[in-house]
Amino acid sequence: MRHLAKGRKFGLTKGKRKAFLKTLAGNFIKKERIVTTEARAKEIRPLVERFVSYGKRRNLQGLRLLLQKLPKEAAYKVYYEIAPRYEGRRGGYVRIVKRAAARRGDGAKMATIEFV
Repeated sequence: MRHLAKGRKFGLTKGKRKAFLKTLAGNFIKKERIVTTEARAKEIRPLVERFVSYGKRRNLQGLRLLLQKLPKEAAYKVYYEIAPRYEGRRGGYVRIVKRAAARRGDGAKMATIEFV
């Protein structure tokens, strides 16, 4: 039973899953819009929104947290470009739009994730 067990495992061990999500979030931040599976999009949304909140702090601690949790260029992009855009917004920086067509190979539900 998965009572109170949060998050998706994606068939990966903890370390591989953490690296996978870090890479996926970094790629999303660099491109600002990606097409991925619905499950992956739903999993990285809270991470990315938290990263934008760290960037909005505009202090050294926020930048260091971003550098700790993201690749370097993605962390700088969040801190210097993305976070200032949402200065007046209290949350909800990311939008997930479900796509009609499923993935051809395995029929996985697809979604587009983008910044609002």
